[in-house]
Amino acid sequence: MNGTAPKLALDAGAERGGDSGRALFWRLIWIYNLASFVAVIVTLVLATIGLEFTDQQWAIFWIAVWPTVAFYVSLDLIVISRQLKPLAPVLSALDRGEHPDGKALDAALVRALNFPQISAMRVICLHGPAATFAMLAAISVTNYFFHTGVAAWQLVAFACLTFFFATPSHAIFEFFAVSRAMEPVAARLARGIGGPIHAEQQARIISVPLRSKLLFLTIFVCALPLIFFAASFLFKFSRLMSKHGFVVPPNDLAALYVWTLGVVAICILGSVLMAMLTSQEVSRSAARLIEAMGRVEGGQLDEAKLDVLSTDEYAEINRGFGLMLESLREEQQILEVTQDLAGELVLEVLIARIMHATTQLLNAERATLFLYDEKTDELFTLYADGLETRQISVPKTSGIAGAVFTSGRTENITAPYEDPRFNRDVDLHTGFTTRSILCVPITNKAGARIGVAQALNRKGGVFTQKDEARLKAFAAQIAVSLENAKLFDDVLSMKNYNESILKSTSNGILTLDAEGRLVTANDAAETLLGYARDDLVGQLAAELFDGANAWVVENLARTRATGEIALAVDAELSRAGGGASSVNLTAAPLIDANDERIGSMLVLEDITEEKRVRSTMSRYMSKEVADQLLSAGELELGGVEQKVTVMFSDVRSFTSIAEALGPRETVSLLNEYFTEMVDVIFQHGGILDKYMGDGIMALFGAPLVGPNDADNAVAVADEMMQRLAGLNARRVAAGHGPLDIGIGFSTGATVVGNIGSVRRLDYTVIGDTVNLASRLEGASKQYGARVMLSEMTVRDLKRPATLREVDLIRVKGKDRPVAVFESLGYRAHEPQLAELIGLHGRGVEAYRARDWAAAAKAFDAALGLYPDDGPAKVYAQRCKLLKRTPPAGDWDGVWNLTEK
Repeated sequence: MNGTAPKLALDAGAERGGDSGRALFWRLIWIYNLASFVAVIVTLVLATIGLEFTDQQWAIFWIAVWPTVAFYVSLDLIVISRQLKPLAPVLSALDRGEHPDGKALDAALVRALNFPQISAMRVICLHGPAATFAMLAAISVTNYFFHTGVAAWQLVAFACLTFFFATPSHAIFEFFAVSRAMEPVAARLARGIGGPIHAEQQARIISVPLRSKLLFLTIFVCALPLIFFAASFLFKFSRLMSKHGFVVPPNDLAALYVWTLGVVAICILGSVLMAMLTSQEVSRSAARLIEAMGRVEGGQLDEAKLDVLSTDEYAEINRGFGLMLESLREEQQILEVTQDLAGELVLEVLIARIMHATTQLLNAERATLFLYDEKTDELFTLYADGLETRQISVPKTSGIAGAVFTSGRTENITAPYEDPRFNRDVDLHTGFTTRSILCVPITNKAGARIGVAQALNRKGGVFTQKDEARLKAFAAQIAVSLENAKLFDDVLSMKNYNESILKSTSNGILTLDAEGRLVTANDAAETLLGYARDDLVGQLAAELFDGANAWVVENLARTRATGEIALAVDAELSRAGGGASSVNLTAAPLIDANDERIGSMLVLEDITEEKRVRSTMSRYMSKEVADQLLSAGELELGGVEQKVTVMFSDVRSFTSIAEALGPRETVSLLNEYFTEMVDVIFQHGGILDKYMGDGIMALFGAPLVGPNDADNAVAVADEMMQRLAGLNARRVAAGHGPLDIGIGFSTGATVVGNIGSVRRLDYTVIGDTVNLASRLEGASKQYGARVMLSEMTVRDLKRPATLREVDLIRVKGKDRPVAVFESLGYRAHEPQLAELIGLHGRGVEAYRARDWAAAAKAFDAALGLYPDDGPAKVYAQRCKLLKRTPPAGDWDGVWNLTEK
């Protein structure tokens, strides 16, 4: 009843819009009346048994008791009301939705905490004496007026019963009942305060040590009743002896008194000692707990251990404290590891440290961290092998790690060898025995899975749910560290990439801060200006570019004033060590990511004539051709019409390859591919016209016509296919996919020369031959051929070549059909190639004769030799189509290409 009444009286009243202060008052009155009833029952029971009241005396007693009770109860009601004064108004205000000031809330909470002690003291100091005095007065008055014959010993005994039995019982009952009633009140007020109690109010809290409580119980429950019992027993014994005329010798009576007093004294002393020892034991255990909690608060977790030294409730408390302390140590360990990982940005080192930390956190034998590689669609991990760091890659769906990465669910496996997903080969190869596995996914802040963390073989048993929670929490920190490392790697790569660009570019690049002081300079700028970088950085532009180079400062001042780019074309720049260079200058404002100007940038392009021409030509052709062109002088510069063999090549499906590789690997791939192919072009006297993304345009017969230009072009195409085979072999060995290319070329009249302006020239060719060569490169995809050439190139060949006629086509935009051929020289080593060429020729002949069945038979036979032969597949499909829908009677066997 006492546990539920406070909630009914307070919370329910507040929920229904009632007054919690008034409800608390009536709850305390109920407790007071119930405690009074208990005390009265105790008094009446003992009085009935031992005070020898007559019927007349009891009748007069019950007449006098009611005004007496009304008297001392009214005193208690007044005091209880006054004691609730700091508390009830605050509760009523909270009921109304108001928020009393902090001082009032603090005072109310302190009064709620002190109320059990206040109630007990009220009973002992006011209620008990008042009730005792009032009852004695009432009995004395009635005895005087009604001559009831109440003896003095009865009055004394009744007073002792009231004060030494009833009053302590009432006080103890009310103390515990009020304590329970005040718990929800104190909790509500504490929530309203939302913080610690003010120091001034904190000092007003009545602290009652356990020793005082036990001594109170010892005195009022044991000592005083025992003394009263001994005294009443001796009195009743003497009275009984006298009443029946017995005389007890003084020595025997004294011995009885001594014995009784001795027993009482020993019992009281034992009770007091037991109370003090019990309080000391509890206080010592509490002090040890408080001391340990203080060490925890001070961060001394290693020194806060509590040993279980008893079998009472404190044993469970100490055991629970130990579990809490262990959790705090684990959290501190995770925090320390996280802080340690946060400072590591090198991915290889970070992965090793994460593995070590995971092993320590989970008390495991081993740990592995698998990361997801989007480019390869695999999971990989790094490990140290001697002085090198090696990488292991597995499919993202392989094993336990793959299952966790794919599903995103934590796996705690206690019997790995019974799990079909577990790969036993690793254990067999390493000699390691996997007994248990805990694997959790690692997710970044965007919610995407970036890997898994895996721990093997927990020492001392299997992994628990607590281990799962710890590894999940640690996985979140791992994700942050990995993303920081990746970001650092990306920034470092970009920095190195930018530095490489600056280092590799032939243009001098200088950056200046807002004050016009040089901040950076690349190698080309050092060469152009004739200064070492240390001499350049930190100088003012006005001091560096003076005298003959003052025009640089003027352009710089113009761009700083207007915010626009300033240009100076073909200007003379004097070097510090003597000499001059012809340069084009670009002065531009330097803008940061927030579009704020942070300085200026100067770009110096060296256009010294000989260097410009020779550098430009060396990038387009072999050294011999470049020297021949330069030795011809200005007469060869300009547009002239001449026969040229134009070649186009292109990497198939390069867009998909580039998306899979990423920018850095794409650049590396193109560099490796272009190095191989352009080297072949230069070896056979060709020149590089331009790069077109992944494509190459090359010329044979420019700038000077040679007798074997067409043969050189065919030789280049065949050797490019051979070089591609070698390149693909290296790529496959490295775990990458092979490349496929298509080549098309044609021969004919073109306009060749430097086309453009005086300041900006481009050595190239234009004409129908260029367009046809480009169309043939595109047509090679449709026919499934690798190298396609026009009939004009075939007519120009001087040396034997392995060819087959592919088709008569009419390209888009042209009316005249062209016979196209496929060069198969790079496949000359194949034993069945000659038979393929023969079958293909017979098939084409039957096709043009409209003999669809014979043509289909020939091409099917060709596909029997080479199932992947592209032209045979195309013709086989055409035969089926034309057999169902024959062409018109004027059909000339020409196939029209509708795509470029």
